[in-house]
This record gives sequence, C-alpha cells and structure tokens, in this order.
Amino acid sequence: MDVLADVVSVLRTGPAASARTDVRGPWGLRFSHSFGASFHLVLQGTAWLLPSGGAAPVAMGPGDVVLLPRGLEHAIADHPDSPLVDFDPENVVPAQGEGARALLLCGTYRLDRERPHPMLSKLPDVVHVPADPGRHRTLHTTIGILGEELDGNRPGAAAVVPALVDALLVLILRAWFEDHGCPTESGWSRALTDPAVARSLELIHDRPGAAWTVADLAGDVGLSRAAFARRFTEAVGEPPLTYLSRWRMTTAARMLRDHDQPLATVAKEIGYTSEFAFAKAFKRDFGIPPGTYRKQLTPA
Repeated sequence: MDVLADVVSVLRTGPAASARTDVRGPWGLRFSHSFGASFHLVLQGTAWLLPSGGAAPVAMGPGDVVLLPRGLEHAIADHPDSPLVDFDPENVVPAQGEGARALLLCGTYRLDRERPHPMLSKLPDVVHVPADPGRHRTLHTTIGILGEELDGNRPGAAAVVPALVDALLVLILRAWFEDHGCPTESGWSRALTDPAVARSLELIHDRPGAAWTVADLAGDVGLSRAAFARRFTEAVGEPPLTYLSRWRMTTAARMLRDHDQPLATVAKEIGYTSEFAFAKAFKRDFGIPPGTYRKQLTPA
C-alpha cells in the first residue's frame, strides 16, 4: 500500500480546477480563501507569491511550484509592489502591460476539509518547491510537459493537462517530504522514510479493518512494543491505535461518499463487528450518524 497516494486519494473530493494565465508586467492577482489547496506553477518568466498575514514574499522562477495546503488568501504578482486585481477564473487574462511575460498555471485541489489528515495539516501555509535541475526529476519533467501543452495549443491538450495536474499534487508533496525529511525529527517526512513506521502505516492502510494491536504492528516491523509505540508517536504525532481509529473513520467517510454499500458492509470493511457500534463511533467523530452523512452528500 502506497500511504502517500492513499491519503491523497481519500482526501480528494473532485478534480482539480486550474486556469492558464498569460500576463505581461505590471500585473498582480489576488486570490480569496479556498476550501481546497491552492497551487501555482511558473511555467515561463518570474513571479512573487505574496502570502497573507504579513509573511515574507516568495520569489519564483521558471519551473517553481507553490502549494498552499489550507487555501489561505494570497496574491501573486510580477513585483511585491504591483497593484492587485481579484482573480476571476472566468476571465483569467488581466490587462496586458508592456513588461516581461509570465505564463502561469493557477488552480485549486478539492480536498475534504471536514476531516483533514495530519500529513497535510502539519504542512506549512506555503509549500515552495523551487526548480532544482538536480532534484525531483519527475516533478519538473511534469511541469515542463504542462508548459508545452498549455503554450502550444496542441490537439489532445484538454485531456493531457487535467491528468498532469491531478498527478502534480502527489509529486509536490513527495518532493517536499524528501527535501525536509530528517530521521531525528518528528513529522510525516520522517514517518514516510522511517522503515518501521512506514511499514506499519502501510499495514494499517492496506487492512484498516484488521484487529490490529500495538503488539501486532510492533512484531510485524521487528520492534518491541514500547520502542515501536514511541517511534510511531514521535513521527506521526499520535499513538498507533489513535491513528488507526482516525484512518478507519476517514476510510468510512470515503466509502459513504463514493459508494452505496449498506452501512453494515462499511462497518465490516473498517473493522466493526456491528452496524450499531460503527454508527456510534462515526457519530462521535463526525457529529452525525453515517446515514445522515451520506444523505447530505447525495444531490437532491
């Protein structure tokens, strides 16, 4: 089981929305708060990301990508002092100046905000992956192909671009965790690279309905119960069985959202012996019974 891919798949609630933006300076675009995760690619030229709250501007060059996991209000411009206009996805080309050209791809990933996963909730407000020729070749190759497709108006681009944008979220996160991984620090960078913790997460994600105990997981990764519990908690931020309960409920929410199986089937899939026990646990976490949760997601 690929934990990173599984987490992203569960949290995604729909396809990404993106817009090609071709501008000449001076220009500046203001983005309101998004309920997903905002992203920007600089395909040609340069730009400045201007976070809200007085955070320092981020200089961006060709091939750079930024992800704002919490979709906070922000702006992007050719210069920190350039005047800003509200970004309109229906009219993505602002007034053209006579300065340098920039080609951008701006968009949003639709993510479940009701139950954020700690992998994403622990990320900084701005994730910046600069174009480094020596690192993250798959990510930067994908960005390069996106640039060619968006700037070339070639047949089939309408099918190619959405697929590449969808893949980009995992590539950005993978690059960030690889750049910030440290075996002596806590966090998901460590969780995905520590062999024992990563293996235990794979087991949980592969079989969330199994009757896991801390001793079972510890034995499968070759550690004592105490040593495993300590390493897992330090890396993930919560004890193994707490994470297991969280992931079971997250998996249940996805099943209720994406499928129409009976509640008893959902309960069994995530490790509950009865529909009643599952419904009680689900209501404790989400505040409403699973049947009500499903009805709220069903179009009228």
